[in-house]
Amino acid sequence: MAFRATVLTLYPEMFPGHLGHSLAGKAMERGQWSLDTLQIRDFATDKHRTVDDTPAGGGAGMVLKPDVLARAIDSTSENDSRPRLLMSPRGKPLTQERVRELASGDGVIIVCGRFEGVDQRVIDARELEEVSIGDYVLSGGEPAALTILDAIVRILPGVMGNDLSGLHESFEGGLLEHPHYTRPQVWEGREIPAILTSGNHGAIEKWRREQALQLTRERRPDLLEE
Repeated sequence: MAFRATVLTLYPEMFPGHLGHSLAGKAMERGQWSLDTLQIRDFATDKHRTVDDTPAGGGAGMVLKPDVLARAIDSTSENDSRPRLLMSPRGKPLTQERVRELASGDGVIIVCGRFEGVDQRVIDARELEEVSIGDYVLSGGEPAALTILDAIVRILPGVMGNDLSGLHESFEGGLLEHPHYTRPQVWEGREIPAILTSGNHGAIEKWRREQALQLTRERRPDLLEE
């Protein structure tokens, strides 16, 4: 069964974006995955198609209304076991492990937040899993949704030319990836490390592992702690 992604958004024209190109785009053309969008505003019931309101208790900005968003979610997820994700800066950080879990399923439903946030009641009532792609704030959940779909689609079976490519990347073994080199042998006076052209595959793997550990220790010691 092909991987099915459904995105709930106020800006459906932002999709598929870059996912319509390169490996992801070709995989979509082959039917290996599909992407549908739902315009949240279509589920508003007033003549102005209102989707937001002022925050209870006061404060700046606007909040996405629970009734409108719930109708949008219910229209696509009835009898649907796909995980329901809400892209949110306060969500649990996205990891490669979670990406692999999502890629092993039938698909995902992604809600793109806007404004100050989403009414907590619909998050609770519709069991939305809040996911963050980093410690920063975007203008909306659409770029984050494109990011998580990019991470998922590229590791779907048959999408990458060599499926082994996805097994030797940063975070796959809890470490950052080792450095890479290619021809020419010497560039601007800098040579490819001799070990990589030695033909000794055992020594090469050992070197790559050591380099990965060193980079992780320098740049992401938190990964080693985990």
